[in-house]
Amino acid sequence: MFERFAGFPDRFLWGGAISAPQAEGAYQEGGKGLTVADMALRYDKSVSRKERKYVDKQRIEDAMNYEGTEKYPKRIGVDFYHRYQEDIRLCAEMGFKVFRMSIAWSRIFPKGNEQHPNQAGLDFYDQVIGEIVDQGMEPLITISHFDLPLHLVTAYGGWKNRELIDFYVRYAALLSIRG
Repeated sequence: MFERFAGFPDRFLWGGAISAPQAEGAYQEGGKGLTVADMALRYDKSVSRKERKYVDKQRIEDAMNYEGTEKYPKRIGVDFYHRYQEDIRLCAEMGFKVFRMSIAWSRIFPKGNEQHPNQAGLDFYDQVIGEIVDQGMEPLITISHFDLPLHLVTAYGGWKNRELIDFYVRYAALLSIRG
């Protein structure tokens, strides 16, 4: 009834994926600005998702005054920022053809609304993409993965403010010309 599995088609994109807010860490390095993800509390079944994800002035103040890492795991992730070469090499060793990753908007535009990008952030992603290519994989980029720059929430109210569209277009356009 079933044919024997003969493998994936040649064009099948066998690969792995990460998201910047879950993997990178280094939340205050390389000129990166804060994001809503940096304020997200560790998962706890006793706390509702809405409460864990909600960001207000008190949450920001509490988060900024907290010196540990236990409550805010996305601040450290899996430390991809410092270990990307090893992580990408391991993916290549598994035979991956593609490596999907997201780019942290706040690493490129720390507040989200700047006129000029953060060169250290651009350099980081150039190095990561170069490593992916050097390891024989195709980079597949997600422009944003739930890590809106915190300043865009505190100063503009987040996506309910249509001014964010222009900021996002500037960010996306910069990435497209670098691609």
